[in-house]
Amino acid sequence: MTILVTGATGKVGRQVVQNLVQHGASVRAVVRDPVKASLPASVEIVRGDLLDVEALRGAFDGVSTLFLLNAVVPDEFTQALVVLNAARDAGVRRVVYLSVIHSDRYVNVPHFAGKFGVERMLEAMGFEATILRPAYFMDNDLTVKDVVSGYGVYPMPIGAKGLAMIDTADIGEIAAIELLRRDRAGEPQPLERINLVGPDTLTGDAVAAIWSEVLGRQVAYGGDDTAGFEKNLLNFMPPWMAYDMRLMSERFLSDGMVPEAGDAQRLTALLGRPLRSYRDFAANIAAAA
Repeated sequence: MTILVTGATGKVGRQVVQNLVQHGASVRAVVRDPVKASLPASVEIVRGDLLDVEALRGAFDGVSTLFLLNAVVPDEFTQALVVLNAARDAGVRRVVYLSVIHSDRYVNVPHFAGKFGVERMLEAMGFEATILRPAYFMDNDLTVKDVVSGYGVYPMPIGAKGLAMIDTADIGEIAAIELLRRDRAGEPQPLERINLVGPDTLTGDAVAAIWSEVLGRQVAYGGDDTAGFEKNLLNFMPPWMAYDMRLMSERFLSDGMVPEAGDAQRLTALLGRPLRSYRDFAANIAAAA
């Protein structure tokens, strides 16, 4: 049987594909540009995107399980519903969906609300689904490493409530484990939600302290200026997305991304190893500098 992966060329998608291939799964990927995909040779490539209905119809031929990951774009919700309807038309019942933690609470944040809508549709359409809800990707901080090392400031406005940051490699491995479990199940499995969190819940000051330790010099937390954060983001993303990210950061300040009891232990048991820590992430960056 074949597992269809969307978002296969992104940070998480590549990790998912690699893990599936390593476990001997038959993998097919929908990509916009096969020439630039650079996926393992055993992966079957289908040219198309998540609004290309004809490409999706062909992509689902012979597929048993779907990994649904779509980017933060204005029509994210529409893309997901097109894919889910095409999957249902093809008789695919098993889905692993990459949502986001607190999607049901950050209701004013556009991409959170869109992902929660997809979660509701998975339930309403009767899919056998695992909904993965990751917290903040620690890999996001690769974009600010030069600011941290060059100016001694951690600039992300993450506040004092704390974020349970997780590494994308851990996300990809957990997603692959769930895809294989769903794909190989002999009987229908109930819908399930899993929070994907790291081993530590970190505040802005705590992250700055980690950077101070690994760099061997003082790094300060830049503070909770979400308006300034939005303004900086406008240098490399469209206004609607920068505003979306500002709204998200404001919920970091008011709510945080705090795991539920037992979340980290559950993931550690699932992986059979410890979750990667933010300190390890930062130390690797410092060592490579």
